[in-house]
Amino acid sequence: MVGPSTRFLSGISYYTIRLCNALATQNAVHAILFRNMLPKRLFPGWKRIGKTDVSIGINSSVEVLEVLDWYNPFSWALGAKRLRSSDAVIFEWWTSSVVHMFLALLLLSGKKSKIFIEFHEVVDPLEYGILPLRMYARIMGRIIRRSASRFIVHSEHDRILIASQYKINPKCIAVIPHGLYDQYPILDKGQSKTILGVQNSFVILFFGLLRPYKGVSDLIRAFEKLPGTIQDNAILLIAGEAWEDLESLEIINNSPLANRIYLKNRYIADEDIPIFFSAADLLVLPYTRASQSGVAHIGIAYGLPILATKVGGLVESLGSYKGTKFVEPLDNNALIQGIMELYNTRAQERYEPPDEMRWDRIALKMREIMSN
Repeated sequence: MVGPSTRFLSGISYYTIRLCNALATQNAVHAILFRNMLPKRLFPGWKRIGKTDVSIGINSSVEVLEVLDWYNPFSWALGAKRLRSSDAVIFEWWTSSVVHMFLALLLLSGKKSKIFIEFHEVVDPLEYGILPLRMYARIMGRIIRRSASRFIVHSEHDRILIASQYKINPKCIAVIPHGLYDQYPILDKGQSKTILGVQNSFVILFFGLLRPYKGVSDLIRAFEKLPGTIQDNAILLIAGEAWEDLESLEIINNSPLANRIYLKNRYIADEDIPIFFSAADLLVLPYTRASQSGVAHIGIAYGLPILATKVGGLVESLGSYKGTKFVEPLDNNALIQGIMELYNTRAQERYEPPDEMRWDRIALKMREIMSN
């Protein structure tokens, strides 16, 4: 498994950990991890690199090599040495910033292993918006994809998109659901609300990085137009670092309901995640585009009702979860109606996660694909 370490902690880091652990129950697994993925100052959250605690680690049965540095060919050689003795290699693909290391691993290892590429993003929005990065990703990605035996995505939507975008035979692309992020404890709801200062309120949660495509500004405008009876009893809790989305920050500052909008504009450490999700009564994913959402898979683990837009792979990945209500993207009235409906019919009990999202099922499907 080749993927990110927890130095640049993200949902992909946790996905790599959980998949390594799940596969290790039946296989000898080696994790080759990125130690330095890109020049540190280019990462918006560079001040916390390597300083964040994690809620779960890779099992001791997995051999871990956290060695890959974007600037160090010797580290690539160390990783390639491990690849040469592997039957199968899974590259976790979510950004093109590490593609030169993928290529070096392939060339230095002699390309004797079966290569699988697991896509978490088709194209990163930032990379796609900058021409030199877009061209780099296109050229380097084409070279890597030619070496792959199979490709893995998390939804049929992404399978079609990947096949079209990269001219890959759809038969070479397998669909495996995204697993649950269920490593966090479920706390007492009342106590969690008290800690956050939102006791006795209906808590509408947006969680994750604030980026333009996340639709936070749409959610704020919808909240401002809710009936007064709901506004008086509800809190909009927005928790996550604002990266490119400065518009949402301005809207919050100027909102007539600023006193009902609680903004936590910071990286939310693992130790705090259970507090936010245990306090929440409703999780909203107002995205304008998405392949998947790790946040959704935390919400599912907590059994929360989820209001999500019909975009990308969300429809398929959340469709089997009984707590989901879908609305059209960029439709403010639909977002308002969805919040009102879930407020008026709010569930008293948690929804059960679908079995297909459990890691033992995912590992079984992954092994079947690798053995064919």
